[in-house]
Amino acid sequence: MSGTDGIPGTLLFDLFGVIARVQSPAGKARLVGTAAVPEVPFWEAYWSLRPPYDAGRVTGPGYWGLVADALGTRFDAARTAALVEADVASWSAVDEEMVALIGELAASRRTLALLSNIPEELAAHYERHHPWLAHFRVRALSCRIGRAKPEPAAYAWCLRELGVAGDDVLFVDDRAENVRAARALGLHGHVFTSASTLRGVLGLD
Repeated sequence: MSGTDGIPGTLLFDLFGVIARVQSPAGKARLVGTAAVPEVPFWEAYWSLRPPYDAGRVTGPGYWGLVADALGTRFDAARTAALVEADVASWSAVDEEMVALIGELAASRRTLALLSNIPEELAAHYERHHPWLAHFRVRALSCRIGRAKPEPAAYAWCLRELGVAGDDVLFVDDRAENVRAARALGLHGHVFTSASTLRGVLGLD
């Protein structure tokens, strides 16, 4: 059911690129430097091998072992631990304007939910350091639910946990392909560009 303002009653948010920042150039450079391998093949391996890590099917050390294999090298235990730490750090910055907006929406009694592609080590970091996660009634973390965007099953999991139909959900993500996947299942979608634009969409300006 939509709210009295015509906005769907449930807001389902992506995390990275919406509430949290994407990797900074400094964070990315630290990762490549820690791996001590050429940059282009590093990122090819990093992203191509990421889905099972995000879905919780491999651990951090297991993921970095796969990356090393793809690069024709080996990361010892110390370097692997340093890569896990650098990876978490590279995704750790948040958008304080968006964090404030989440608090405002929670105070207005909106139903909030989160759907994020995120590995276990990073999920644990956010749970330790960001109490505002408690504003989300449902937290669909890919490493815990075994599904990642844009898989239809990831959105379906959220709808089941929320107990609502897709038409009562506005999904907010910075990636158009994820928004298209949500719309294909009947959810409303907004491709995030800025907090101010989202405020306008939500009728908060």
